[in-house]
Amino acid sequence: PAPILPLTVEALGFRAGEVTALDAVSFSVAPGSRTIVLGPNGAGKSVLLRLLHGLLEPTAGYVAWSNPDRRAVRRAQAMVFQRAVMLRRSVRDNVAFALEVAGVNNLTEQKSRVDAALERVGMLALAERPARLCSGGEQQRVAIARAWALQPQVLFLDEPTASLDPAATRAIEEAISAIHAQGTGIVMTTHDLGQARRHADRVLFLHRGRLVEDAPAAEFFQRPQSPEAAAFIKGELLW
Repeated sequence: PAPILPLTVEALGFRAGEVTALDAVSFSVAPGSRTIVLGPNGAGKSVLLRLLHGLLEPTAGYVAWSNPDRRAVRRAQAMVFQRAVMLRRSVRDNVAFALEVAGVNNLTEQKSRVDAALERVGMLALAERPARLCSGGEQQRVAIARAWALQPQVLFLDEPTASLDPAATRAIEEAISAIHAQGTGIVMTTHDLGQARRHADRVLFLHRGRLVEDAPAAEFFQRPQSPEAAAFIKGELLW
């Protein structure tokens, strides 16, 4: 498939009534990179991901992919939400359904991709279990398998481990690392500084809907350029 990255975001804004969730945000995402979006609650992280993924329409600015074919762009990206939404069917059928929606109707290819994705996230042994009976961590792994099976060029993850215990978090992080190792670009929101240090090539730091810093990860953590970022790294509350 034709590449959809790099992604260019220019003066992106989003207003809901009187509330400005994002204001004049500009940056770009390179192929195969790992971009971590950091910031306190209410900074606009989730809204930004939804705008990038096409779930929301900007009220200002634009999101531009390198491929002008909107259908191709939709098919070459996937998103995992903070709380996985499971269909009332088996683990296997949850993953297969995503492929059906994407137009992968060859049953042999479908089964091969489903099995490979479930095996990579350690869920193949539970393939026939009703997905809604799985634990929170297992459901999140199913959600990642569902995204992985689509073989996206870029994967958006919105706080994918926010409500998980350390063991489940580690399993999710390992799956994300494996997806990235296959060449998929990662754009992930988190407020977990340890997770950001482990997974970021680059950090976008949001505060009150504005992009305060955009820097290589090592530079961001060692030499933050703004008082807001410095306070956030120290664990101080930001309002």
